[in-house]
Amino acid sequence: MITVKKLVKRFGLKTVLRGVDFEVQPGEFVALLGPNGAGKTTFLRILASLSRPSLGQIRIAGYRLPDQAAQVRARLGVVSHLPLLYGDLTAEENLRFYARMYGIPHYEARLTEVLEMTGLEARRHDLVRTYSRGMQQRLAIGRAVLHDPDVMLFDEPYTGLDQDASSMLDDVLKTVAAQGRTVVMTSHDLARAEDLATRFDILSRGLISASASSAELKQTNLLSFYKQALAG
Repeated sequence: MITVKKLVKRFGLKTVLRGVDFEVQPGEFVALLGPNGAGKTTFLRILASLSRPSLGQIRIAGYRLPDQAAQVRARLGVVSHLPLLYGDLTAEENLRFYARMYGIPHYEARLTEVLEMTGLEARRHDLVRTYSRGMQQRLAIGRAVLHDPDVMLFDEPYTGLDQDASSMLDDVLKTVAAQGRTVVMTSHDLARAEDLATRFDILSRGLISASASSAELKQTNLLSFYKQALAG
């Protein structure tokens, strides 16, 4: 579903990604882990077609980036740590706006389905600026799955959430993954990543330094694997 070969990203004289190779099979949930400044957000922005690579080859759902960015965006759902919603619109109005942008036919039933999935049906007519941070993030995920994308990209979705909101977000993410979508999520929360993901890739010094499936980690734990990958 995602194939990345020899990806390089430079900002002026600074090289952030130094030849990243990365492949994700349909239905995998990959947690992309690494220290601050490792290039995780830069990498996700390139996958989301929000930033252009300096060098390398990228294919998502069979389409090339950056040449076929429009086709890629139609197959993607993207959630960052900022909800980026319209605060003076209701939840329903936010979703209706994006449904029209995506060209979803007969979308009213889909709006209700998404609001129920995110636990926001009872608040569908309330202005988004009255929502808690956690509710806004759940609505952002609802917006991202609205057009039934094949691939979901989550960049630190738990940032700024309290424990209750994080637990609710866990449930939504598990629902998204159970629907067979391919998911790539960056996170600093190793325990949460270990609970959600089926594979763990460590991005360090601009390269994927280690990768392991959840089955392979049964012999150890994610924290030990993470520390070893960063030390190598």
